[in-house]
Amino acid sequence: MKGLRYFLGILCSLAVLVALLITSVELAAYGDFDYYAKEYTKYDVMSDVDMELDDLMVVTEHMMAYLRGDQDELQIETIVGGEPRGFFSDREIAHMWDVRNLFLGGLAVRTTALCIAGACLIGLLLTKADFKKVLPASFQWGTGLFFVILAALAGIIASDFDKYFVVFHHIFFTNDLWLLDPRVDLLINIVPQPFFMDMAARIGLIFAAFIVALLVISTGLRIYFKKKERTSHV
Repeated sequence: MKGLRYFLGILCSLAVLVALLITSVELAAYGDFDYYAKEYTKYDVMSDVDMELDDLMVVTEHMMAYLRGDQDELQIETIVGGEPRGFFSDREIAHMWDVRNLFLGGLAVRTTALCIAGACLIGLLLTKADFKKVLPASFQWGTGLFFVILAALAGIIASDFDKYFVVFHHIFFTNDLWLLDPRVDLLINIVPQPFFMDMAARIGLIFAAFIVALLVISTGLRIYFKKKERTSHV
């Protein structure tokens, strides 16, 4: 029974961490549009697409609303090179439909992960587990395991970002619509590869903050309850 309790506890922690990872992506991508303005300025993408920053930010906020499922139409009229036109090409629209489905799928995974965490807590309750003993220890083990796996994965990706950037697209997309032409498609110009590297680092920092918080809380609780238990036996 003890083994089952710790299994449920670790599974709960892993499910919570999956939910936090997806939340980190959401916060990084949608939490601060000023970040996009800074990145656009950093890489001077306004020159590449021949647009004003204010117009580009309108397009960006419109695009992100589409990806979140808040609106159904991606195309938006804007000013490029001083002339009015639709920002997205047909190929970009088709690709962004795939990206939208990927992101919404991630949100569905987060919901599933939270349901799994809830089911694990119910299982611990039914097995009459001592929550103050099982959960802090389980979250320490689960967080440590998850962090080691992600750190190893991050190290592999960092060793050759170009290679694994392509591998990522082959894994998550079943077509080659993501291969855009910078001479025709504006999207590839506003999010150059260094932008993706910066965004990956931003996601990593947010998620690392979640992990550190969980480790600090779980460690603090273990120390507190152990001291309390020793005091009660004195």
